[in-house]
Amino acid sequence: MTTTSEPARPRTSTPAAEHRTRFFDHRIPSLYAGRYLIDNRQTLKDLGGADRVIDATPQPFDVVQPRFSFDPTGINAQFPVPDAVGTYSQTLTHINLDAPGLPWNRPLGPGQPGAVPWMALLLFREDELPGDPDAVGLVEAGTVRELLNGAHGAGKPPALPPESLRPDEYDEQCATLLVPAALFDAVKPLPAEMGYLAHLREGGRPDATLAGDDPEPDEGELNAVLVANRFPAATGGRHVAHLVSLEGHDQYLTTPAPAEGVRLVSLTSWSFTTEPDSGVGFGDLAQHLATTDGKAARPADELRLRVPVQAPADPSAPQAEALDRMRAGAVALPQRLESGERTLAFYRGPLTAQPAQELPDPCAGPEGRLDSAGEALIYLERYGVFDTAYAAAFTTGRTLALADAEFRTALLEFRSAARSAARRLASHPDLASRAATALTARQLTAPLAYEAFDRLLTASTSAGDGAGGRGGKARLIQALDQAGPQLRAGRRRTAGRTRRTAGDVRAVLAQPGVAGLLTQAADAEFAKVTGWLNALRRLEMLGLSHLVPDSRALPTESIRFAYVDPAWVRAAVDGALSVGVGHALDADLNALATGGGAVPKCAVFLNSSLVPNWPNTIVTAYAGADVVEPVRDAVFGTETRLLLFPEVIDRFELAEPPRGLCFGIGDVGTIELRAIAGDRIGHPMGEFPQPAGFARFLRPGGQDVLNVDGAGDALLPALSQAHGEPRISSAQFALQMINAPQAQTFSRP
Repeated sequence: MTTTSEPARPRTSTPAAEHRTRFFDHRIPSLYAGRYLIDNRQTLKDLGGADRVIDATPQPFDVVQPRFSFDPTGINAQFPVPDAVGTYSQTLTHINLDAPGLPWNRPLGPGQPGAVPWMALLLFREDELPGDPDAVGLVEAGTVRELLNGAHGAGKPPALPPESLRPDEYDEQCATLLVPAALFDAVKPLPAEMGYLAHLREGGRPDATLAGDDPEPDEGELNAVLVANRFPAATGGRHVAHLVSLEGHDQYLTTPAPAEGVRLVSLTSWSFTTEPDSGVGFGDLAQHLATTDGKAARPADELRLRVPVQAPADPSAPQAEALDRMRAGAVALPQRLESGERTLAFYRGPLTAQPAQELPDPCAGPEGRLDSAGEALIYLERYGVFDTAYAAAFTTGRTLALADAEFRTALLEFRSAARSAARRLASHPDLASRAATALTARQLTAPLAYEAFDRLLTASTSAGDGAGGRGGKARLIQALDQAGPQLRAGRRRTAGRTRRTAGDVRAVLAQPGVAGLLTQAADAEFAKVTGWLNALRRLEMLGLSHLVPDSRALPTESIRFAYVDPAWVRAAVDGALSVGVGHALDADLNALATGGGAVPKCAVFLNSSLVPNWPNTIVTAYAGADVVEPVRDAVFGTETRLLLFPEVIDRFELAEPPRGLCFGIGDVGTIELRAIAGDRIGHPMGEFPQPAGFARFLRPGGQDVLNVDGAGDALLPALSQAHGEPRISSAQFALQMINAPQAQTFSRP
C-alpha cells in the first residue's frame, strides 16, 4: 500500500455538533471595587444677588469584591488538575474562574492600565519556597491585620492604602506565602505581560453562531482564565501553583524585589506532579514515523510491510524474480523437501506490500478448494525453488484447527448431522422435493417412524371421519386390525424406498434450498464453526511471526501499511476445514462453511512506544471522505498494534488523546499559528517558529519562564510579526497558545 506522509499538526476535523469557543481580551468594570464617597451640592440662583450653595451630607458606599480570598466553588477548572501525575513540562498551568470580571475588578496599582489584572498565577517547584519545600501547598494563615502588621512572617507585605480597606476587612482570614527576592524577580510577570496571561473564554451552544455575525457574549458561558508564565521542570517533580494578589506589590514588578522577599496573598493553590520528560513526546514519535529528519516525508517504499533490500543496478533474471517477490513482502527461508533435500523457498504471510495476484481456480482443486498443502505449493521450475505462501497458509489453518478441541468437536458434529440429513433427503424423494419450500430442520433430524406415527394420528380429510372420507383415527384402527394377521402370515409392508448411492447423496446438495437447510441440522455447532472461521479471516488466530515473518519488515518505531491477500486467508480456511475429512461428502459439506464474513482488505502495523505510552491514541482511517472503522484492533506484546480495515484506505491519522483546552507548546518545540481574522478564525496556518525551537522565547536563567513581552527575543512581538500585525491582542495571544492534541496524517497518492 503506497503512502506518503504529512508533517504532524493539530487535528482540524469538524465535530458533528459545532460548539463555539471565543476568546475576549478582558472585562474592565465601569466602577472598580473599593470605597467611594458621593458629594451632593446644590446651587440656588438668586435673581437679585449672589448664588446660594447648599452642601448635602456626603454619602459613602463600597463596591465589594473578593480581595484577600474567594469562594473555592467559583473555580471552574484547573490544569493540570489537583494532584495529577503526568508529563506536563510543555504545558502552561492555568485556572478557569466562574466570575468573568474577577481579575479586573480592581486596579493593580496607580498608573497601571485597566487591562492589567491585579492577580497572577505563579508556578513554583520543590525546594523553592522556604515555607513549602515539598511544593504541596503549605501557606501561612492569619488575618489581614496580621498580614499588614508583619505578623505572618518574613517578607514585605503588600503596601495597601489604609483608606482602601473597609473596617471589617482587617479581620478577614487570608493565606500568604513568602517568595524570596531572587525567585520573585525570576518568575514575576511584567505588568504588560499580565494582560496577555489573562483573558475571557466563552463556550457557546451548538447554535450560538446563529445569533448574528458578532453576537454578544453569553454571560452564562463566560469564564476568566489566568495562565502561568512558567513551564514545569523537564526533570520532573512536584509543583505548586498559587493564584496570588499582586496588589500592593506592583512597584516590584518592574524593579528588584526587596532583599527580605515579598509576602504574597494566595487566593487559591493546588499541586501536581510532572514526570521526567525524556524529550520524546507524542509529536516527536508520530513525526518520526512519517519523516526522516522531522521535515522530509519518508519514501513510500519505507512505509510498506516488507524487508528492505538493496537491488543491484542491473539485476539478472533470477535476481529480478527474487526482488519482485521480496518487494511484494516475501522473505527467503531455508526449506527441506519431503525427499530430504535442502533448498531455498519464498514465504510470506497474509499481508503483502503490493496487491496480491488473483489466483486461478484450478490451483485450488476442481471444486475451488484445497484438499492438501501440496496442492498449494508453487514451483518455480526455472529456478528450482518453491513459493510456499499458500501451502504454509493451508498448514497453518489445519494446525490451528487441530489445536482447538472445541472447534474440532463442533466441526465433526456439524458434518455428522448434515450427513444424516443429506442421506435422508436422498432416500426420501418426497422430502427432497419439499426442501426448498416447507421442509424444516426437525423433519431432517427426527426419527421417521415417529414422524409417520404423528401424521397418522393427526391426518384427516376435509370430510372428517364420517362417510365422506377416512380420517387419521380410522386409518389407525385399520392398521392395528390388519397388523396381527399380516405378521402371522409372514408378510411385511415396506416403505418402498430405493437404496441411494454416495453420488445420489452428493447430488442432493445441488438442489435449491438444501444447502441452507443442512446448516440447520446442527445450527449451534455450525454457528461455532463459522464464528471460528470468521475469526481466522480476521487473522485473530495468527501470531506476529505469521504476519511478519522477518522483524526487519517492521523495525522499532515504525509504521507499515499492507494489503491482505484473500487467497492466503482462503487457503488457511481450507486447511482448517480439512480436519477429519473422510470422504467426498465431507468435503462438499465444508463448502457450506466457507461463505462466512468478508476478508479484510488492508492492514496498518504500528511498532512504537506510542502504543504503551499513549494507549488512548485516536486512530482514524478514511476512504475518500468517509471514515472507515477497523474490523480488528489488536496489540501484540507491548508496542505492536495491528488494525485491519474492510476496504483499502486512502488516509490514516494518528491523533494524541484529547486532554481538554490547555496552553503550551508541542513536542517538536512549536505551536500552531491560527487565523485571527476573517471567517476562519482559529484555523491552522502552519507551525511556529521555523526552525522549530521554543527555547529562544524563554527568559535567561534556566527557570523556564516565558518571555512574553520583555527584553530580548520576546514571544509577543514575534507572533505579531508572523500575523503581519503591529500587536495582537490578549485574546489572539491565547488563541495561538492553545496546546491542541497533535496528529500525524499518512496519505496514499
